[in-house]
Amino acid sequence: MSNTGCFAVTFTRANRHIYVFNNTTYSTHNQNINKMKTTILTMVAVMIMAVVTTKNTYANVNNNNNDDASVTLTHMGKINKIEIHGNVELFVSDGTADQVKVYNKYYSESALVQSQNGVLRISSYKNEKLVVWVTAADLQAISAYDNAEVKSFGKLERLDLEVNLYNTASADLKLDAYKATINVNDRAKANISGTVNDYNLTQDQSATVNNSNLAAVNSSKKVTNKFVKADSSELAIL
Repeated sequence: MSNTGCFAVTFTRANRHIYVFNNTTYSTHNQNINKMKTTILTMVAVMIMAVVTTKNTYANVNNNNNDDASVTLTHMGKINKIEIHGNVELFVSDGTADQVKVYNKYYSESALVQSQNGVLRISSYKNEKLVVWVTAADLQAISAYDNAEVKSFGKLERLDLEVNLYNTASADLKLDAYKATINVNDRAKANISGTVNDYNLTQDQSATVNNSNLAAVNSSKKVTNKFVKADSSELAIL
């Protein structure tokens, strides 16, 4: 004598559940049929999950293609020195590994980011600032030209750091260094804070330096009287 009953198999697709009910007997023949049905239904469920996963991955890739997406540049090598030119806003932070992240459409703009022999060069001359975040484990020098900006993201813990500013470039750096050499040329601006054991500052008379929030054990300052050419607007006023 055979018994009758029912079973339910549940498959999940996103937030929906698919239920399959079937009346069956527990005879050997029907058990084989049920095994085949279960196998087929399992294959269907796997295919459904694969389709859903593929769609989600594709959507995530498309969502990254927007104006605010960042691009992480790999294989840049070790970064010991950074040079920035043009309309660039650079954020610098300490880290165990070197990494460069660009925060706008780097590949569609006339910008240049390249690394060679430990020197990372970044330049952009568009009206919109090229925003770049660099994490470096052994950064030793930063040079900024034109109207570029350099800002520390957190405190820079360096053994020996040299910062060179030219034209109308600016730097806002919080340091925890043994030695810091700051050269501020032309009409550049520097805001240096934190703690430094040996602090050496060289600045032009036309440059601006604020180190009122810097604590230095040993410090030296040299002011140069280098001639700075006036721009056209200043000549018009005169």
